[in-house]
Amino acid sequence: MGAQATPTENTLPLRRADFSTLAEALDYAALGQTGCNFYTGRGELIAVLSYAELRRQALDLARQLASFRLPRESRVALVAATSPDFICFFFACQYAGLVPVPLPIPFSLGSHQAYVRQLRALLQSCRPSLAMAPEDYASFLTEAVAGLDIKYFGTADDFRRLPSAKVEPVPLQPHELAYLQYTSGSTRFPRGVMIKQAAVMDNLAGIAQYGVDLRPGDRAVSWLPFYHDMGLVGLMLTPVASQVSVDYLATQEFAMRPRQWLALISKNKATISFGPPFGYELCQRRLRPGEAAKFDLSSWRVAGVGAEMIRTESLREFARALAPAGFREEAFLPCYGMAECSLAVTFAPLGQGLKVDRVDAERLATEARAVSPAAGSRESEFVDCGRLLPGFELKILDVEGREVAERQIGVVHLRGPSVMSGYFEDPNSTREVLSKEGWLNTGDLGYRVGDRLYLTGREKDLIIVNGRNIWPQDLEYLAQQQPEVRPGDALAFGVPGPDGSDLTVIVVQCRETDEAKRADLITRIRSRVQAEIGVDCLVELVPLHTLPRTSSGKLSRSKARQNFIATHNLAQSRSHQERRAAV
Repeated sequence: MGAQATPTENTLPLRRADFSTLAEALDYAALGQTGCNFYTGRGELIAVLSYAELRRQALDLARQLASFRLPRESRVALVAATSPDFICFFFACQYAGLVPVPLPIPFSLGSHQAYVRQLRALLQSCRPSLAMAPEDYASFLTEAVAGLDIKYFGTADDFRRLPSAKVEPVPLQPHELAYLQYTSGSTRFPRGVMIKQAAVMDNLAGIAQYGVDLRPGDRAVSWLPFYHDMGLVGLMLTPVASQVSVDYLATQEFAMRPRQWLALISKNKATISFGPPFGYELCQRRLRPGEAAKFDLSSWRVAGVGAEMIRTESLREFARALAPAGFREEAFLPCYGMAECSLAVTFAPLGQGLKVDRVDAERLATEARAVSPAAGSRESEFVDCGRLLPGFELKILDVEGREVAERQIGVVHLRGPSVMSGYFEDPNSTREVLSKEGWLNTGDLGYRVGDRLYLTGREKDLIIVNGRNIWPQDLEYLAQQQPEVRPGDALAFGVPGPDGSDLTVIVVQCRETDEAKRADLITRIRSRVQAEIGVDCLVELVPLHTLPRTSSGKLSRSKARQNFIATHNLAQSRSHQERRAAV
C-alpha cells in the first residue's frame, strides 16, 4: 500500500501563527499529524513530509550544518525546487542559526547557459557559505560556483553524509534574519530582500488571522514556486505556522497540466489556494467542454488572486466555466503584497469576490484622478484590493512627495512591522525605496477610497503621451480582444520617440503565418487603440513563447522594452525621472 497523505484534521489545537520565530512555529506544528504532500502532474502522491518528520530531518541537518562552524546569519543558498529537501534545508537553517536564500530553478528548458549566468550572479550577490541543489540541478550549481568562495556545495544527499556537530545549534532569534528573498526581477536585476524573524512572523499572523481567517479543517494546495514570495511565505510558511496540511504540485507540472490543480483541490477537499491571474487563465483555457463537472470545487472557500494586476474578465470566465464543479465567484480573494513587505499588505473581505471601481478613463489619463464616468465616456475598472493588515500604515504621494487626496492617483508608500530591513549589501538601492522613518516606496501606483486600496499599475510601466497617462494593461487588454490573441500574448510599453515623448509599442505573440492576415491583425489592433485610447501605436508581431518573463513566470514589460530598444537601436535618451508623469 502506498503512502498516505497527511490528514486535514488535526488533534492539535489550532494556533494561527502566534509564534516568535519560524523554528518555534515548527516545534508546535510537529506535535500534530498534518504536513506537506508532493504530487506529480498526473496526480500521483510521490512524497509525504509530516511536520513531525520535517522537524526531525531539519534538526539532523542543522547539526550537520553546524559542523562547518559558520558565523551566525551566514547565508545558505538553496536551489528551490518543489521538493521535501528544500523545506527540510530551509528549516535546518532556522535551527542552525543560518539564513536560507531560495534561488530559482530554470523557468524553461533549453536555457542552460542563461540559467548558469543567473545562478552565478545571485550567488555573487548573496555570498553564501554553503549551497545546495537537487540532483536534477546539481550540474548547473557546479558550473555556477566555479571560482567562488563557497565552503561546500552539493546535493541534499551530499550534505546528509556529513558529520554532525557535537554542540546543539541555537535557532535564529526574533531580531535575526529569517531568510533572504530575491525579488522577481520584473523591473531590474533582482535584489536580496532581508526579512527578519519578527517581520515574517508578524506577516504570517496577519495572513492567518485576518487575510484568510484560517480555521480547523482548512487545507491548502499550491503550484507556486518556493523562490517566489507568494509560494514561500503564503503557501509554505503560513501552513507550517498554522499547522495546516498542504498539497504541492511543481510549477513546471502545473504549466504542462494546469487542470491537475483543480484535481488536487477536488480530491483532497482543499479550502485554500492562491495564484496570479495568469494561472487561472491558463487553467480555464485548458478545460475541455463538459469537463468541469468531473471536479468538486465546492470546498474551495479562498481562491486568492494577486502578484500582478488583476483583470476581472478572465477570472469571471474561470468562475463561469467551473460553476458546474461548485466553484463560487465569491471565493475570489483579491490581495496586494510584495517581497519587501514579507508578503501580504492588503486583503479584500472574505466572500466579497471581485468588487470593481469603474472610473472615467479620460480623466484618469489627463488628471490622474479616479472619478465616476460621465455618460457615454470610456471607462476603466480597477479591483478592490481591500484593507491594510493590522500594523500597516499607508500614504499615497505625488511626484513632489505630497500626500494626495482620496481618488487621486499616486505612488503607494507603506510602513509596518512586516517591512524589510533593506536590500542585502545594497545601501544605495535601500535608500532609494526605504526612508529613515521606515516608509517603503513600493513603486506601485494606486488610489484610496475610504479604507480600501485600488492598484492601477507600476510607476515605471506608465506610458506618457502628450502629457496623458497611458496604462499599458489597457493597451494589452485591447490587443487581447482580437480573436487571434489570447490573454498573456501581449505586452505594451513606451520607448523614446523622436519628439521626446513616448512612442507606444505593443508586442503581440502571433500564431498566424499568412502575411495578409498578420497585416490585418496589426491594423485592427492599431485602429482599436486609436479609437479607444486616442493614441497611435506600433504593433510588432513575434513568435509564440518569446515574450520575456521574470523568474516567477510573470510577463516582464521592462525586459520586453529593453529587447525592443536593443533590437531597433533606439537611444534611451531620457532618464526615468524625466519621463515620470505628474501623478
